[in-house]
Amino acid sequence: MTKSRAANSSRRTRIQREKEERILKAALETFSKHGFRGSTLDQIADAAGMSKPNVLYYFRNKEAMHKALLDQLLDTWLDPLRDMNPEGDPLSEILKYVTRKLDMSRQQAQESRLFANEILQGARGIRNTLKGPLKALVDEKTALIQTWMDAGRLARCDPYHLIFSIWATTQHYADFESQVGVVLGKGRKDTTFEDAATFLTHLYTSSLKPA
Repeated sequence: MTKSRAANSSRRTRIQREKEERILKAALETFSKHGFRGSTLDQIADAAGMSKPNVLYYFRNKEAMHKALLDQLLDTWLDPLRDMNPEGDPLSEILKYVTRKLDMSRQQAQESRLFANEILQGARGIRNTLKGPLKALVDEKTALIQTWMDAGRLARCDPYHLIFSIWATTQHYADFESQVGVVLGKGRKDTTFEDAATFLTHLYTSSLKPA
């Protein structure tokens, strides 16, 4: 994981940790709104309420902040897939994964948009992670899903495209939040995630429940 400059000091203080967190929070807000290329150190410093030289004391450039955020995000982002239990009921495990991914879109919308922007720009900052830990985990869980299907415990489909569809249907609510809000209108906007959970539970139950 990318570390801040201050993190290299053995005398790192609580105040230093708090300032690093403030900078990363400001960077997340800025990157998720403007994308990496459209964001500047001045914008991040303004959002953090700090001077630009003070920000650069903790992170040498915006690339270091971006990398730190992506490292944190990917570790958190993969947790629900890691937790898919081979000993659990297959359909329940899939639905649990869908629910947790939807909750993450609700609670970590900025993080989702940060990740989406990185992917749209070629994923250069996280390509090694995508090719390594992420692919290994997806390969492991798709093999598990295939085993459940072979045993007749889930209806057959392509396990990889099942995972892709879950990513698409859950992260959509964060990545396209503005569009979702406009289309639904004020009357339904407040219940977006509850309605989405109901719909997705029905969708995946209908699709995956064995005959």
